[in-house]
Amino acid sequence: MSSLTQQDDTEAREPILDTVDRVSELCFGLFMALTFVGTVSATAGEDAGRKMLYTALGCNLAWGLADAVMYLVRTLTNRGRRLTLALAVRNEPDPVAGVRTLRDALPPTMRTLVSDSELESIRARLAAKANLPDRPRFVRDDFFGAAGIFIIIVLSTFPVAIPFVILDNVSAALLVSRILTLAMLFAGGMALGRHAGWGSWKAGISMVTLGVLLTMAIISLGG
Repeated sequence: MSSLTQQDDTEAREPILDTVDRVSELCFGLFMALTFVGTVSATAGEDAGRKMLYTALGCNLAWGLADAVMYLVRTLTNRGRRLTLALAVRNEPDPVAGVRTLRDALPPTMRTLVSDSELESIRARLAAKANLPDRPRFVRDDFFGAAGIFIIIVLSTFPVAIPFVILDNVSAALLVSRILTLAMLFAGGMALGRHAGWGSWKAGISMVTLGVLLTMAIISLGG
């Protein structure tokens, strides 16, 4: 438990999954499902809809697992990079060198906006911090985030594939599936627009346009 407390102290707490994470994973799941559902007109036959659902679901189960694991890898890697920087600054005996290390770690566009006195204040706080962990560790929320990614991708399968199970007419099911997919893309685009401070309706329409273009590309490539 103490290790988790130490890890929490090394960085500001962030949401488990922010809006960009949630919408991105939703879109990934939708398009992965589309790569399979788009072939239904060519494979229509007895029980084709149910087979397509199982195929799309199996694909997104695998993709969701892979993406969840990579989320954990990415999280630990980024945390390790920040911890390495904090330890390097804390253990640097020369204050000027410590400030230089902090400045080098800033994005290029930020380096001219932060003064040496501001960086020195950060360096001094790091130098006085005695409870930094010796290595990056997972915390509980990391696993909640990975589980959230897995669930989002898997659930995104159903609006795309369920119409083929409910409707006997393949053409009608394909139309309903496309409409549901575009509606979800529109909602995701609106969420991104609000998050970024853009016009939510414009962002929603842009996401739908992107979805149409990607769907056309998927179909043209045999998806």
